Amino acid sequence: MIRLPFFADRNTFNARGAAILGFSLFAKKKYFALQEDLSLNRDILKHFADHPSQPFFIFGFTAMIWKYFYEAVKNASYTVDFSHAVLIHGGGWKKMLSQSVTAAAYKQELTRIFGITRIHNYYGMAEQTGCIYMECEYGHLHASIFSDILIRDPLDFSLCPVGKEGIVQVLTPLATAYVGHSILTEDLGVLLGTDDCPCGRKGNYFHIHGRIPQAELRGCSDVPH
Repeated sequence: MIRLPFFADRNTFNARGAAILGFSLFAKKKYFALQEDLSLNRDILKHFADHPSQPFFIFGFTAMIWKYFYEAVKNASYTVDFSHAVLIHGGGWKKMLSQSVTAAAYKQELTRIFGITRIHNYYGMAEQTGCIYMECEYGHLHASIFSDILIRDPLDFSLCPVGKEGIVQVLTPLATAYVGHSILTEDLGVLLGTDDCPCGRKGNYFHIHGRIPQAELRGCSDVPH
């Protein structure tokens, strides 16, 4: 996890801060692998490396994990055994794709450097904070019992059948403070199926292919709320 200054200043609190606080609810104790200047906290890494048999949970943002955690450890030739960790990450894929780092390469490198095999991406957005779509062990994103997803044809906005690429629409009843329960995104994706994912989880599961061509490339996680 990353310690950042928005915890001290509510005026700079943003969606990234909300994500950190939300996932921290699953932790009995919280440790930060990066310091405020985004340098490695080697004392914390050593603490977990000295207890390799105990499972633990790592949360961070996709691009930040790559740049400040993975690359820093790799360049320092610093060896740690995180094979018992479960890593959950999200956001920042636009930056990763601009560096030609695919999801498969991302997982492969983290496994190679840290020994982590349980790596799960999630899909979500600031406009529906609190509602995320988690990746299963087969690499499929799943709608939860609190959400759903539709894929719409960009020509007439009709529903796309399984396997046909279209515009992603996200739905959730959790957004009650404003009209955010149904959002037509600028992302392209494909519905892979319903109730028949090999992982055994029910509901719709899907892949995200990226932004609609010529859509504005922007992220909302750093915008204060």
